[in-house]
Amino acid sequence: MILRKPANEKQHTALITVSVMLGTLMQVLDTTIANVALPDMQGAMSATQDQISWVLTSYIVGAAIMTPPTGWLAGRFGRKRVYLVSMAGFVLVSFLCGTATSLTEIVILRVLQGLFGASMVPISQAILLDSYPREKHGMAMAIFGLGIMLGPILGPTLGGYLTEYYSWRWVFFINIPVGVMAVLMTLSYVHETEINRTRTFDGWGFLFMSMAIGALQMMLDRGERKDWFSSAEIIIEFGLVLTGLWMFLIHTFKKEHPYIDLKLFKDRNFVIGNTIGFIVFISLFSIMALIPPFVQNLLQYPVIITGLVLMPRGIGTMLSMIVVGRLSNKMDPRLNMSVGLFIMALSMYFMSHFNTGIDTWAITWTGFVQGLGMGQVMVPLMTMTFSSLPSKLRTEGTGVYNLIRNVGGSVGISIAFTLLSRNTQINHSVLGAHINPYNQAMQFSSLGSHVDLYSRHDLTMINRLVTQQAAMIGFNDDFKLMMIMSLVAIPLVFLMRQPKYARQGGAKHHAMAME
Repeated sequence: MILRKPANEKQHTALITVSVMLGTLMQVLDTTIANVALPDMQGAMSATQDQISWVLTSYIVGAAIMTPPTGWLAGRFGRKRVYLVSMAGFVLVSFLCGTATSLTEIVILRVLQGLFGASMVPISQAILLDSYPREKHGMAMAIFGLGIMLGPILGPTLGGYLTEYYSWRWVFFINIPVGVMAVLMTLSYVHETEINRTRTFDGWGFLFMSMAIGALQMMLDRGERKDWFSSAEIIIEFGLVLTGLWMFLIHTFKKEHPYIDLKLFKDRNFVIGNTIGFIVFISLFSIMALIPPFVQNLLQYPVIITGLVLMPRGIGTMLSMIVVGRLSNKMDPRLNMSVGLFIMALSMYFMSHFNTGIDTWAITWTGFVQGLGMGQVMVPLMTMTFSSLPSKLRTEGTGVYNLIRNVGGSVGISIAFTLLSRNTQINHSVLGAHINPYNQAMQFSSLGSHVDLYSRHDLTMINRLVTQQAAMIGFNDDFKLMMIMSLVAIPLVFLMRQPKYARQGGAKHHAMAME
């Protein structure tokens, strides 16, 4: 609940918007920059391809664990105070990430970075929603989404430039000036909320949920290396996931003020919106994590070019969000979402037909089209998810929404890299089985007349080609899976209820058109 606003606060709405969006931009920018720097970090840390993905997933897990307490922290200590502490801690740990010297060190620091950054996005979202009237929430969420999408636009290019001409460490150091500016503007223009000292923190609920999320991520990250359920470690981690979730549910139903308020799940749009969001974020995060190693490791693009070919995805999202934000009260948001999901699926269909001979144009235009679809989904999804949620549950609701977002992202990245690793091995075995002197197709091909299968040099060259093609098929399989997931989400869209103010706005617009 907001304290009485000063008379001049309306004049500061734009400055409040800028101040909270700087914090959000800093967090999102950090994720997209790190994506581009992964191959260089992999070499510096002497890590494998699936191990270096922990740099992404550890951050997301930290954010997922600490996101739900955002509502309690904001109520107990004040929204502005929590936001400032989060930004200050985020900047400090970002500096430490830039000085890390081992994979273990940077993974631990990324978890801490996620813990500090967890509150920034939901609090930014809640401040924006409270700064605009309900009928302008569509525009507010368009502004919020626009700020988030500046990350995918600036992140790859900036990250590529810093990594190419300086070091991957600068992708973390860049947070320092942005964070300092965000702190100063928040101190000047954002107003504090009322403090509720009577509300207690559900420590057991926090513990059970943290155990379940942490064990799930460990299982997903290490499952491929440990051969899944043939390993005692994976079985134990799976047991911890089930135990944590079971104990969390039992405890939550008995607790008067639980870790996550169950009243949130009485709202139909909130439940369905989070379900759709979980599916969408699996696709979004996995694709954003897969593209850099695809273009750098497989196509041998320099890191600066990698950043440039990733930029159009963010530009497409930004343009789409601007248009959708303006039409938010004139069109059924469910139609926008379904069309956006279909566009995303279409772009991934074309990506699933990539080959090792594609040029930068193919990567650029498919990314741009995918961005158009993302922007068309994000704005109405956020608007409809919170359209009928009571204002007193809004901060906690945004916390849960971002928890689902982070869990979906970490699950998506882990699944994508696990399937990539496994499918590459399988495809290598299948393709390699055809390389023998008795294969008629090989005998009559140009390759068969130029290579000697009894030469170690020629076999090494063939093995390199087979590995490249096997990895290409692995990437195609991942893209195809994400296409299917986007299509699966479309029927769920029409289970949501259209907001009342949107229906009234649409009817009014239709009446004016008739006149």
